[in-house]
Amino acid sequence: MEKRKFGNTDMYVSVLGFGGSEIGYEGTTPRDAETLLNEGLDAGINVIDTAECYVTSEQLIGGAIGHRRKEYFLFTKCGHERGWSNPDWRPESLLRSIERSLKRLKTDCVDLVQLHSCSETELRNGAVIEALKQAKSRGHTRYIGYSGDGRAALYAIDCGAFDTLQTSVSIAEQEAVESTLPRARERNLGVIAKRPLANVAWHNGSHAPDNSYGYTYWTRLQKLQYDFLTGDLSASVATALRFTLTVPGVHTAIVGTGKVGRFRENTASIKAGRLPDELYENIRERWRRAVQRSWTAQT
Repeated sequence: MEKRKFGNTDMYVSVLGFGGSEIGYEGTTPRDAETLLNEGLDAGINVIDTAECYVTSEQLIGGAIGHRRKEYFLFTKCGHERGWSNPDWRPESLLRSIERSLKRLKTDCVDLVQLHSCSETELRNGAVIEALKQAKSRGHTRYIGYSGDGRAALYAIDCGAFDTLQTSVSIAEQEAVESTLPRARERNLGVIAKRPLANVAWHNGSHAPDNSYGYTYWTRLQKLQYDFLTGDLSASVATALRFTLTVPGVHTAIVGTGKVGRFRENTASIKAGRLPDELYENIRERWRRAVQRSWTAQT
């Protein structure tokens, strides 16, 4: 699998990474998580991304592949120890959270700790950034990053404190292509694309998905009307994923799944590499014509 130099870090990351939210939220069993994650490593994936608030995700990852720790780069996020709706940005809480994450992940040090969608106000206050710097000085993480979108992401890039940015990039989420990613490239930040498949929302056809992320993407795709989404599902997934990996500045795209066998499918889908220029520009132009003011990035 293709590896890309991850900004100013010493990491060369696989273009396809594993996003750990689904295995936590969907209640994946330890046995299935072990099969799934080892399958991913065997397929050449070397990026594992998770977060403290993804229910059992960190424990499952630590139990499944903790013994293969030297084979992958391990990223986690902090700020929501009591769940997504109850953020806690106190420095002492962030530091305790990181220590708990290390125990769950069965490691002494992660490669990256990210602030998980922290507001611009909290970033400007500075205490949250100092907490991550302290975690780094303690040897708990090698690098620090910001995960989020919009104005907060712009500030995170420009303040110069972070090594990486994780942000939403997909055929249904292109705000970052023109706003944050050019600035991230200028500063040579490592960039992680989250939700690169837009929850495969088009798979529902004329029926809107139940979940909020999927519904938002589905409504946008109804207006975007990409021709390539009307055919074979595996082919449309391949095009969508290759689009994200063709966006300038993106180093790795994390895909979440709880389905055994999915890594082999996704790995096969990106073997063709970057999209041809004409197709890439067609997707970008369709977005420019259809985009609405309300189409802000989903946190």
